[in-house]
Amino acid sequence: MRVLTLLAVGIAIIAGACSSTNTTSPTAAPGESAQTGTYQTMSIDELADVMADTNRAYTVVNVHIPYEGEIEGTDYNIAYNNVDALTSALPDKNAPIILYCRSGNMSEQATRDLVELGYTQVYDVPGGMGAWQSSGRTIVDNQ
Repeated sequence: MRVLTLLAVGIAIIAGACSSTNTTSPTAAPGESAQTGTYQTMSIDELADVMADTNRAYTVVNVHIPYEGEIEGTDYNIAYNNVDALTSALPDKNAPIILYCRSGNMSEQATRDLVELGYTQVYDVPGGMGAWQSSGRTIVDNQ
């Protein structure tokens, strides 16, 4: 019985040592602590609440190409595959950012790319402008 107890304690110690609790980026500069992000989504209703907030903290980006309209109040229209332009336009890596496109495919890819680059609060909107319109909301053409 004592052997089983020691074995269980040993396994628990090894399992605890192997689990990752590190929230710093492996690519952070020496002395710099950067959180890592995870792929996150935001529903159409949550996006509508954000867009209705006149003091919103989020940066909202339409990443669909070619341009096919946008949700009123969008901050930027930047191609999903132009990561340099996207990162240049965005606030710091810990700022809340919402990406959307027409159907959700391009915004998902762009969201995953930004998370890989160390952005911590990036939200994808599955269904994009199509889901926005299906919910009874309108798309505007600002170009």
